[in-house]
Amino acid sequence: MDEPALIGHRVQRLRAERGLTQRQLAEPAYTPAYISTLEAGKVRPSETALRFLAERLGTSYEELATGRPAHLATELRLALAEARQELAGGAPGAVGEVAGRYRRLLAEAQRLRLDAEQAEALTGLGDCALETGELAEAISRFEEAERLLAAEPLPRRARPIRGRAVAHLLAGELRYACYLLESAIDELGASGLPDPEALVLLYAAVIGPYIDMGAHARAAHAAELALSLAPQVGDPALVAGMHRQVARTFLAEGRVADADASLAKAQSIYARLDLRTDLAHCHWMRGYVHAQNGRLALAEQELRTAREMLSARRAALYTAQVDVELADVLRRLGRHDEASALLAALLELELGLGDRRGAVHAGGAHRLLGLIAEERGETEAAEEHYVKALALLERSGATGDLADLCRLLGDLLRRTGRVEAAMDAYRTGLGHRATPGTTTLGPAPAAPASAAQASAAPASATPPPGHAPRRTPGAVG
Repeated sequence: MDEPALIGHRVQRLRAERGLTQRQLAEPAYTPAYISTLEAGKVRPSETALRFLAERLGTSYEELATGRPAHLATELRLALAEARQELAGGAPGAVGEVAGRYRRLLAEAQRLRLDAEQAEALTGLGDCALETGELAEAISRFEEAERLLAAEPLPRRARPIRGRAVAHLLAGELRYACYLLESAIDELGASGLPDPEALVLLYAAVIGPYIDMGAHARAAHAAELALSLAPQVGDPALVAGMHRQVARTFLAEGRVADADASLAKAQSIYARLDLRTDLAHCHWMRGYVHAQNGRLALAEQELRTAREMLSARRAALYTAQVDVELADVLRRLGRHDEASALLAALLELELGLGDRRGAVHAGGAHRLLGLIAEERGETEAAEEHYVKALALLERSGATGDLADLCRLLGDLLRRTGRVEAAMDAYRTGLGHRATPGTTTLGPAPAAPASAAQASAAPASATPPPGHAPRRTPGAVG
């Protein structure tokens, strides 16, 4: 609500435009003296008084209290919703256009002093930055949105929190991504009024970093809770995203048929809604499922489809992640030159996957180049790639990947007669696999009351004994 002087001037102007006296405006609920005092700016009117006066003056409460015509706020919200849909299902190369639209809508929301709409526009700009791999920009936009919504209930802040966590995950900061998501989940549970849609959004997002850090039991529990809440969610795109992330936990448990069924559900929803980036992620995950089952030709087909769709959207980071998966399939098909060329191009991108924007995936690229070098008998080159991969991954917290690399390096060193160095590499790998809890995050979030039927999460989540699957695709729902 504006200051009393501004409201008073507004009431006086509208009354004069309509040819009403102070008495005609006031009766029967108020006195002419009250209207005179209000128009002079000497009293702050109550909401009840303003709603009465707005009806008498033929305007809206919002316009009388703030000077904003109600239709402007409605039109702005509609435009924001359209921009969000356009980003999700837009034509190839549309991200730049949508970002420009969000910037214009942000300026309009700022002019109208609408905090919620400013936050929505900022969240949209953050999503655009995620698509193009500008992670620092994404984090900044999501943080701005959170600041604007600081006084709002947590469900209103769930999207920018999730967005910021995804940006940190893509930057290789797995522990911090988990911290953001777990803190929000705990806060929702403690509020006593957990919001199903917000919880599904957050649980689906935390599955990825859990699996990358080797906390498979904790990831499975998050998936179980998300599935238990899904029937209460009305947003089909959110349900589809949840199914896509749950598929990752099925893969980690070796339940390939369940993973494929979950992906099929997500793919069906995304195709119906024309959400192209999300549909590309489903092709990506299905390619991974085929690769795990040795169906390499089908895996290549699905991954190339995903790559084409993501590249067309200029989703640079996601495209790079698919390139790593596709290169592994090409390597397993014996097409070493194609795989090496794909990985070399990936590492040369200006995107700089070796910096904080993609250390996990640059590490994956060097791991594959090391395997290819070994298969070609190029021992020195293989060792060099493994060492580079370890250096990239050590700051990420991806314990499963680190343990796998230590094993590969140890095997290589042992075969070349460097037994002591091999032992050191194996010990380092065992340390990554045996760290209690693996995530160093403390207790897992408490299950919300609305999902009490799900089993309690263990405080210390470790991978199944003797099972060290290669990291599943890092897309986040």
